[in-house]
Parts: sequence; structure tokens; C-alpha cells
Amino acid sequence: MAGGIRHNVSDDELQENHEINVTPFIDVMLVLLIIFMVAAPLATVDINVDLPASTATPVPRPDQPLYLTLKDDKTIAIGNNTVSADTLGGFIDQQTRGDKETRVFLRADRAVDYGALMDLMNNLRSNGYLKIALVGLESAPLAAPGGNAQ
Repeated sequence: MAGGIRHNVSDDELQENHEINVTPFIDVMLVLLIIFMVAAPLATVDINVDLPASTATPVPRPDQPLYLTLKDDKTIAIGNNTVSADTLGGFIDQQTRGDKETRVFLRADRAVDYGALMDLMNNLRSNGYLKIALVGLESAPLAAPGGNAQ
């Protein structure tokens, strides 16, 4: 019996038991594991966008990325919140706590025209956000010119 007290029959003093009971520790670890398993999917962005594919090597993502989404109907969303082009600067300042060095991950639907994407990037630039990363789907690299394609 872990953590029990042994009684010495020869005298009336109790002996100390030097065994560690790890069952409560394991219970706490399992509860924390379940909490993180439930909370992790809730931290993602759930806006469906048909992204174009890219063959560039992916860049490591920060812990708290700021996703700016331009949907096919030209509406703008930051995370899961829809914002207008007029209030975009104030809303991003609120999300980044005024840190203009924050990298903004820009996702745009494949159906969005180039002009609308450039207007959004110019809006970000005019609000002081110069670090803009374009997000796309990863695909296999293209074959080198002159190489044998299979």
C-alpha cells in the first residue's frame, strides 16, 4: 500500500514510509493533456478560402500569427472577425497592441483579382504594417528546366 503507515509490533512508534505516491501527479497530467487537446483546435481560423499553391519553402510560423483574409466577395477578415477597409487600421492596431513590426499573414481567395489584393496591401502599408507575408497552399516543386519530367 503506497503511502501507508507501517506499525512496528515490537514498540509503539510509527515508522515513516519513504515511498512517493505518483497517482495524483499522473491524474493532473492527464487532465492537462485533455484540456490542451480540446483547446488546440479552437485556436485556428475557420474561414474557408480557396488558396493558390506555392512551391516556395515554407517559413516557420510565429506562436500567435495574425491572419488577414480577403474573401472572394472582397470582404476582409482578421482572424474570424469581419472588418471594413475603413476600420482595418484601428482593428489591426488593437490586435497587435500597436506593434508595427508584427508580420501580417495575408490570405486571399484564388478568385480575388490582383487589384483588390494590391489595394489591401496598400491599406496595410499606409497604416504602417510593412511586414506582409502571402499565404498559399504547399505543392510539389516544379521540375528543373532541361530535366527529365516523369
